[in-house]
Amino acid sequence: MIVLSPEGHARPSQLHVPVLQKFSDLNGKVVGFLDNGKPNGDLLQERFAELLKQSYNITAVIRRRKISAQQAAPKQHIEDLSAQADFVINGLGD
Repeated sequence: MIVLSPEGHARPSQLHVPVLQKFSDLNGKVVGFLDNGKPNGDLLQERFAELLKQSYNITAVIRRRKISAQQAAPKQHIEDLSAQADFVINGLGD
């Protein structure tokens, strides 16, 4: 009998990603949203952006939307968000 485990094994990453310094606060920051294209994701992001502006004085919101949840974000979206936003929230809908 052969028993298979669904756990799998994590492969060590060969890509080194530096850890960024944490913000002491969000005052004056620009938030980016990457919508994965699912229904209602835009509504969730709109409400979340409103709350961030009211509670944390976020100065601007940058939004990009993927064509669908199954596809990777276009390179241009990633470049736009990384160039313009201080931090990015990747949101889900449904």
